[in-house]
Amino acid sequence: HVQKSSLMFDRSKMTGYKERSGEDVDIILARLKTVKAFKRFHPSLLHQICLCGFYECLEKGITLYRQGDIGTSWYAVLSGSLDVRVSETSSGMDAVTICTLGTGRAFGESILDNTPRHATIVTREFSELLRIEQRAFRSLWEKYHHCMAGLLAPPYGVMESSCSADSELLQFIVSSCVLSDLISNGQVPSEKILRAGKILRNAILSRAPHMIRDRKYHLKTYRQCCVGTELVDWQMQQGSCVHSRVQAVGMWQVLLEEGVLNHVDQELGFQDKYLFYRFLDDELEDAPFPTEEERKESQEELQDTLLLLSQIGPDAHMRMILRKHPSERTADDLEIIYEELLHIKALSHLSTTVKQELAGVLIFESHAKAGTVLFNQGDEGTSWYIILKGSVNVVIYGKGVVCTLHEGDDFGKLALVNDAPRAASIEDFNRILRDVEANTVRLKEHGQDVLVLEKSLSSSRTSVQGSSASHYKYKIMSGTPEKILEHLLEMMRLDSQFTESDSALDDFVLTHCVFIPNSQLCPVLIAQYPFSASQGSEQEMLDYTLNNKRRVIRLVMQWADLHGDQLQQEDTSLAFLEEFFMAVSNDAKALPALRDQLTELERIRVILPQHKVLLRQFSMGDEKLQRRQPIKSNDEILFKVYCCDHTYTTIRASVAASVREVISAVADKLGSAEDLLLVSLSSAGEKTVLKPNDMSVFSTLSINGRLFACRRDQLDSLTPLPEQEGPSSGSLASFELMSSKDVAYHMTSYDWELFHCVHEVELIYHTFGRQYVKKTTVNLDLFLRRFNEIQFWVITEICLCSQLSKRVQLLKKFIKIAAHCKEYRNLNAFFAIIMGLSNPAVCRLNQTWEKLPSKFKKLYGEFENLMDPSRNHRAYRLTVSKLEPPIIPFMPLLIKDMTFTHEGNKTFIDNLVNFEKMRMIANTVKIVRYCRSQSFCPDSALTSKNHPDVWTYVRQLSVIDNQRTLTQLSHGLEPRRS
Repeated sequence: HVQKSSLMFDRSKMTGYKERSGEDVDIILARLKTVKAFKRFHPSLLHQICLCGFYECLEKGITLYRQGDIGTSWYAVLSGSLDVRVSETSSGMDAVTICTLGTGRAFGESILDNTPRHATIVTREFSELLRIEQRAFRSLWEKYHHCMAGLLAPPYGVMESSCSADSELLQFIVSSCVLSDLISNGQVPSEKILRAGKILRNAILSRAPHMIRDRKYHLKTYRQCCVGTELVDWQMQQGSCVHSRVQAVGMWQVLLEEGVLNHVDQELGFQDKYLFYRFLDDELEDAPFPTEEERKESQEELQDTLLLLSQIGPDAHMRMILRKHPSERTADDLEIIYEELLHIKALSHLSTTVKQELAGVLIFESHAKAGTVLFNQGDEGTSWYIILKGSVNVVIYGKGVVCTLHEGDDFGKLALVNDAPRAASIEDFNRILRDVEANTVRLKEHGQDVLVLEKSLSSSRTSVQGSSASHYKYKIMSGTPEKILEHLLEMMRLDSQFTESDSALDDFVLTHCVFIPNSQLCPVLIAQYPFSASQGSEQEMLDYTLNNKRRVIRLVMQWADLHGDQLQQEDTSLAFLEEFFMAVSNDAKALPALRDQLTELERIRVILPQHKVLLRQFSMGDEKLQRRQPIKSNDEILFKVYCCDHTYTTIRASVAASVREVISAVADKLGSAEDLLLVSLSSAGEKTVLKPNDMSVFSTLSINGRLFACRRDQLDSLTPLPEQEGPSSGSLASFELMSSKDVAYHMTSYDWELFHCVHEVELIYHTFGRQYVKKTTVNLDLFLRRFNEIQFWVITEICLCSQLSKRVQLLKKFIKIAAHCKEYRNLNAFFAIIMGLSNPAVCRLNQTWEKLPSKFKKLYGEFENLMDPSRNHRAYRLTVSKLEPPIIPFMPLLIKDMTFTHEGNKTFIDNLVNFEKMRMIANTVKIVRYCRSQSFCPDSALTSKNHPDVWTYVRQLSVIDNQRTLTQLSHGLEPRRS
């Protein structure tokens, strides 16, 4: 839902390069610069690629070319991934996938000498490619081959390495021994880290000189050293960016890895213990004390240094953990590795337990020397690798290097990733699978599995005699919906103590719409309720029956509490609640213990039917000025649907209306019986013909998008309305008078209203597809649209400001608003503003950015670092993990996480519900629950002031959402320099 116009090529720009304008080249250039591999290219080479490159997008499973073909084009991957398959026979039936090419990878350089293709290339998922034709590529190669070599595989690229210098790998390996670390301690530290070490040493000597001194231990004197625990204590006291001792350890580990800080006995891992460490400068006999000027520099640069180390510390900490022997890893170590494994796509289909076990056998391996051969073709496969840093060439006898793998790629995966058995297997992985299967309990009915549980050792309990006795817990892996529900009811604790089974019950209630809709769930719940015991004493049977009824009642109340708003719109669910209430009411006469729960049921029964159908106008300005309330799917809306001649008809329909229903309403108004299409038309003129079963299309339009109804033969004649173009002048006159803090506060207040309206299950509907669950996601759609609105508001205001000095003031103001949004924990608006400032139309305004004061450039740089997508947005996730609610999270990333889980895991396994997947989906949804666990409290200092102008302004942002228009405006402000 994040607008892609600034992130993807406009396809029209990539079809005929002779007609490309300067604005077109700028947009393409900005997109290429987001691909890591292109960042090191000379600007003139990038410019030429923008002129001669073509855009291609391919669906999953498309064969780009086959092994043996004579090539006509060279390719680079802009997004998605492609499999490289090699076959020994002409039929290709024995083709083996040897590796996968991800974003930033290039291939097809055999066109330089017209040799046949070495492999078959097949898209693994939807992929975007940059394609350069043979003639143009040869021309580029002749002129720029020196700087292109790093992107190509040998013999055209860097030839000397099978494993490039300073490569870092994760490895699953057969033996339990730790591989030696091939990076020598004598390596030269980078200038940045050397400077960081000097700043920290000088700061310590300025503020706490007693920390660096001669120390004695076991009759031996260690010169000028510090203690690990004291270094961690000191760092914790210095800055707000250091949140925990574990984080501080990672930051010191950065210095240790590069030799700027050394353990006196050359240990490779920094520890928060009474161990001695020495700064590099203190290795000298007469280490100098800092001068007055150096003390002043350390004071000024300390916070920047800590920020730098806090950003790269997690990776260093991870490497330190991975260098440990698996048997020496703590529970915290395994948790950190497990968190890393969650975001590796190749492992996404494996269960949580398997990933947790893999965390115990993962080993870090590094190769400082280029040319190191990891394994040879034909060797017995023993390991699976993931590249953390550097690159690896894949060489096939007789064919040479078929591709080069880079950071994030994996190889040697064998049975681990491919589900298909192979002779060379990975022992650790196989052992894990055997252990998991040995601890799997399968319940069968009529010879078929109906419930699959995983048995694991739980915490020890002390028996009456005082001895420790082990006991097991059982986790649902898969099952039929009925058996999963039955098991969860059996495991439910009726006391107040929260247990793991309660969490699983919560996951079921949250995700059941995917595998058992309410229309099927209600009869199952009714069937579970009239439970009666068949054996035992009369009192035992009574207690057993009572407890089972109480469990079902508790589940129904939990279900009604979560889905209450949704149930109001379902006659089946309301009828079930009435029937269930009557059954419990009858039982309560004979079982007085049920009366308390009956009172709670009565409360739910009375509240639910009270919802009134409201008339909504959420696409129009007026309703934005009212406090937002959740929109229900049966609320009605007045909406304009336009015709080819820009006349319109206003229809009244439910928010969740299907396209078929909307067309019917339009046809009734127009008195037309002809076959009509419903078309979404953006301000850029992009048309999307909506499918008859699409639902709730009103809320999925782009910011300035409109709905048109027309015949198929009129489709080409549709043009955007003048009002879709957006404003022709900025709002600077009023906007510059508003305080940045006031704007950020009222923006956060409004965003919180929108965020609070989003129902948890809307995230489930969005992930699995509204058409699949036949539900609307209108509140989520509007919240996601708000992200785009803020982003384009920033770009619009800057591009409509013709005066240079005023543009500089606008940049400063937006950076300040972003800073305040971050303070208010409105990370959604924070990201939207920063992404707006990094849009090609804004970031190309060099004259404007040059005049921005260095203080603001530095602040913007810090904000950009928070947006760094590397290591699955590690910087952002680390920041969020330290925040307390209320938080407005960066919603597009949560959506991405849920999509990643959904696409990487099957919903059904052998016709059983994959409950492990439901648990992972529910865990992401619970992040939203946590973010909203505290209400947004108005800032009393700001609410006491009257700011109706600011309040109104942030709710009615007027924007241009056409990237081409914004780019043209940008070129009008600062034309391209020749």
